Amino acid sequence: MTEPSDPAATPQNPTETSGPAPSSPYGTGTPPPGYPPNYAAGPYPGTYPPPPTPGGYPPAPPQPYAGYGAPMPAAPKNGLGIAALILGLLSLPAVFSVVGGFALGILAVILGFVGYRRARSGAATNGGMAIAGVVLGILGILVSAVMIAVGVWGFNKFGGRDLMDCLRDAGNDTSAQQQCQEEFRGNLENQLSITLTPTP
Repeated sequence: MTEPSDPAATPQNPTETSGPAPSSPYGTGTPPPGYPPNYAAGPYPGTYPPPPTPGGYPPAPPQPYAGYGAPMPAAPKNGLGIAALILGLLSLPAVFSVVGGFALGILAVILGFVGYRRARSGAATNGGMAIAGVVLGILGILVSAVMIAVGVWGFNKFGGRDLMDCLRDAGNDTSAQQQCQEEFRGNLENQLSITLTPTP
């Protein structure tokens, strides 16, 4: 014969819950402090939206940190192109000196090429000015070379070589040096008169 089972002695189902489910500490119908009594609950039971702000307006969004902004772009390095153009321009009137046009022309060409490379790499913005300096520098070099060649030819044609030989032979004798210079001056005047006299 079986004895009636004691409900207290029978094991309970561990998955079974006894009693009501835990709720919000403020209950299901009572809003938290700071809320009006008839304030509606949030999307989940037992939760409430954030408290209202003064004046009924939503809170302002946080302002982003402005920082220092974008860095300033670097200034172009146009100095070499400008210098090449100036030296190229100066080399043209300097061709009447012995080597002034030649020296200024070489400097203009060198600085112009360096300035043009800077412009191609993006460090400068005056590539055309650098090329103009190169062209003027080459022109100054060519004109200076022609002037030097013409000067040497004219010096030899009008007895300059004879003058140099005479001065070398005279040594430290001032009277002989003076005589050499007078002979050169006379030969120069004769050559010029022959050259400038029109032929019939």
